[in-house]
Amino acid sequence: MAKFLVKFQRYFRRRPVRFFTLLALYLAAGSLVFLHAGFTGEPRVAGSPRGPAAGEGRELPYLGVMQLSRGFPGAAGGRRRGPWFKSTAKEPAERSKAGDYGAARSRLLKGRSGREKDEDRAKYIGCYVDSTRRRTLRGVSFLDYKKMTVFRCQDNCAERGYLYAGLEFGAECYCGHKVQAPNASEPECNMPCKGERGSTCGGANRLSIYRLELAQESARRHGSAVFRGCFRRPDNVSIALPASQPMPNMSVDKCVDFCTEKEYPLSALAGTACLCGFPTTLFTLHEREDEQLCAQRCPGEEFESCGTSEFLLVYQTQVQDNRCMDRRFLPTRSKQLVALASFPGAGNTWARHLIELATGFYTGSYYFDGSLYNKGFKGERDHWRSGRTICIKTHESGQKEIESFDSAILLIRNPYKALMAEFNRKYGGHIGFAAHAHWKGKEWPEFVANYAPWWATHTLDWLRYGRKVLVVHFEDLKRDLFAQLKRMVGLLGIAACEDRLLCVEGQKDGNFKRSGLRKLEYDPYTPEMRKMISGYIKTVDAALKLRNLSGVPEDYYPR
Repeated sequence: MAKFLVKFQRYFRRRPVRFFTLLALYLAAGSLVFLHAGFTGEPRVAGSPRGPAAGEGRELPYLGVMQLSRGFPGAAGGRRRGPWFKSTAKEPAERSKAGDYGAARSRLLKGRSGREKDEDRAKYIGCYVDSTRRRTLRGVSFLDYKKMTVFRCQDNCAERGYLYAGLEFGAECYCGHKVQAPNASEPECNMPCKGERGSTCGGANRLSIYRLELAQESARRHGSAVFRGCFRRPDNVSIALPASQPMPNMSVDKCVDFCTEKEYPLSALAGTACLCGFPTTLFTLHEREDEQLCAQRCPGEEFESCGTSEFLLVYQTQVQDNRCMDRRFLPTRSKQLVALASFPGAGNTWARHLIELATGFYTGSYYFDGSLYNKGFKGERDHWRSGRTICIKTHESGQKEIESFDSAILLIRNPYKALMAEFNRKYGGHIGFAAHAHWKGKEWPEFVANYAPWWATHTLDWLRYGRKVLVVHFEDLKRDLFAQLKRMVGLLGIAACEDRLLCVEGQKDGNFKRSGLRKLEYDPYTPEMRKMISGYIKTVDAALKLRNLSGVPEDYYPR
């Protein structure tokens, strides 16, 4: 034993060994302290007011200290979170509870018959014959030979406003508004789905078709075209709508097909003439007329309207308007940092999409989200101080972080909608949904208790500490995109091109909008939650009016 101790003492006397051993012990001790503080501490929202200070003049209402539990990362400001902290990582327990929605849905429905399992959101209507020469569903189609599921097909068709979704060959999805084929026998539609065990996705040249009960109501369609409305004929019609074709047997399909072939995004029916073009300052589509003025029967289709020579019935085709799709980094590094600030769930990603299309420049982010980078937000990878992006997304609300920016666009959304959107993002991704188990479990009440106060202090902090803040309400942006986006682009120092803004109106949704297929069928807010949130709404409303700004929209109050 003595020999061993002597050898150990000599070994430890060596300077490099002693240094690295002490370093390892130091790091281990520091890690333990950090972990202990993380699990026992209760961090505050960065920059939340500590109380009214004397001598500061007119003061914003004090909300008190808000405690945020460990379960809500990203709320405590001051740190730039990478993807492993922000949206791509989940605790093992949370991952096991949340999981992939398709797999969870499949497990949940094992005990129900395959044809009745989607009756809440889509109704199975039967197996139909299909062929490549004459499609049963003539809308858009897509395929996925690895991950196709019944729900995925339904969700994609509903998102595009179609009434029917059909699956074929276990991996192909077709959408449409009419079912135009004879029935086939049910055994012919028993091919298993590629991405979901226990479910069937049609067969060889056989479609399993579902009628979508909760398809989006916002977009009225005819086939693959979106109905835009009835409009008065523009003065310079040959310039506003340069392509035209007389059609004695006019129908909506014929005109839409003609304009699609000519690669125009707008199809205008004028009685027996079909006109095609782009939305421009000559034909903005901003002044809609009464649809009765366009209610003249189509010569080639008895139950359709085709407009008149003076009032045009306009549809948007599937042709993409490429006038606003080019994007790049700023040619010279900007010295001014402009924040696109919002509470999580207030539509920041959608606003970034609009700004990029309207300006032609990439937006940056205070964080790094790999999923957004992969969806085309190339500025996501740049450091937020790089100066190469037109503005920087941030959810921070601390004084130090806010004062890092020279100006800001402050996006505010109805807290009831914002909280639900962020809860869906947290448990379902940017365009996914939280499972019903999360809404019914303890996660939702804890989330509201922690995040509702932050919704208020986020706005109050930016009004207090921000320099040159432009307030934009999410609801106003949806209602009047052209005018609000023009204001936002003006703050960014870019001369707004009206034709480009009109192009954005036609591409406004992008890939960052949740479909209407999985809306909650009940109100998740309790009376106690509504009472608390109503108080925060009044506080923010008073703070806005204190700065001579319009208060919150009326629909914020659940009267």
